[in-house]
Amino acid sequence: MTLKDRLNTFREGGVPQGYIKTSDGVFPDDWKISQLQEVVRIFRGASPRPKGDPRYYGGEIPRALIEDVTRDGKYVYPSIDSLTEEGAKKSRLLPKNSVILSCSGTRVAIPGILGKPACIHDGFFGFDDYKGLVPEYLYYFFWLLHDKIQSSATKGGVFNNLTTKIMKEMYVQFPDIAEQEKIIDVINTWDMAIELKEKLIEQKKEQKKGLMQKLLTNDVRLPRFKGEWKYVKLNEILRVRNERSVVSENLPLYSLTIEDGVTEKTDRYNREFLVKSDNKKYKITRNNDIVYNPSNLRFGAIALNNIKKPVLLSPIYEVLYIKKSEMWDINFIAQILTSDRQIRIFSSKAEGTLVERMAVKIGAFLNTEILVPLDIDEQQSISKILGVIDKEIVLLQEEIYSLKKQKKGLMQLLLSGKVRVQV
Repeated sequence: MTLKDRLNTFREGGVPQGYIKTSDGVFPDDWKISQLQEVVRIFRGASPRPKGDPRYYGGEIPRALIEDVTRDGKYVYPSIDSLTEEGAKKSRLLPKNSVILSCSGTRVAIPGILGKPACIHDGFFGFDDYKGLVPEYLYYFFWLLHDKIQSSATKGGVFNNLTTKIMKEMYVQFPDIAEQEKIIDVINTWDMAIELKEKLIEQKKEQKKGLMQKLLTNDVRLPRFKGEWKYVKLNEILRVRNERSVVSENLPLYSLTIEDGVTEKTDRYNREFLVKSDNKKYKITRNNDIVYNPSNLRFGAIALNNIKKPVLLSPIYEVLYIKKSEMWDINFIAQILTSDRQIRIFSSKAEGTLVERMAVKIGAFLNTEILVPLDIDEQQSISKILGVIDKEIVLLQEEIYSLKKQKKGLMQLLLSGKVRVQV
């Protein structure tokens, strides 16, 4: 049977020759299908008590946190927390290349591979004593089944808890070691392509930072421009948009994220708010508005809204627009407001005790001065140069999204045996 015929059989709900049907799907009949506890030892991490005791915490031995896993991805290099030797004795110290899986908290079933020896606390599972199963293959198995595993987690208040019983009784399907290693090689090829694109994005961001430092500070002037630069308060440039409305089909609810700017909430989130919002008024934002989170400026939660239609934002956000478009280029103003230099200036206006979140109220925000050229043509020329890099970054991000989508589709075929690799 050709690959095309086999895939057509799968699509039609059939079982091709050489495959067997199980409760988890259809798999090659020469693959092993076992409960996880039969092919690997599963154990939970541990934490010294009391938390923060200097006898146990603050030493030289890294301790993995979920923040490390979500930050680093596949290979995890714990750098936030650490234990002393005595603390490590009361935890679980794992060697380099150990597979770990988050099992409690708000982010459950996220896998990682330790890039260096580290301890794990009781919010992680660890694995060893593998029998015919390659650790990296297990990582990809967990990665692919993240959503399914998370839905299996028992609910406990606002937290999830993936129990040891669930893990032990979970079924895993896998070929012999040679085929596992070949599958890993194929997936790693996609990972390397994604990693290359991510490095290109970082290079573009550094390139942009360098240009911003020169072009937005009047250190370097573009040819033919010799006009005056001046410090101007934001309240002379921007005005607060006070339009409000309830959530509706015509005015959906959006949000502001550091990575993606103003983006649509999920359908589930929208439906929940349609029910819960009642007459609660949300802020309307229109194309080319400046949107920011007053309590989160340090982390760059400020963006130019490029959504073509009016949408709604939570009342926690501030929405502003240009007073006189003939004097000020909104793209140029947005570039200044999102620059590292300007974020540092905003940080000096932080209020309250949570300085790391940098709460900057609207009054203090609008009272801030920015250095701008008074010639709008110069503003537009600078914003176009920086905008070219922004577009390049967006294209690279779209390529990464496409590669990740293709990788997931390929993994679904390889880890189910629908597509076999030549060994």
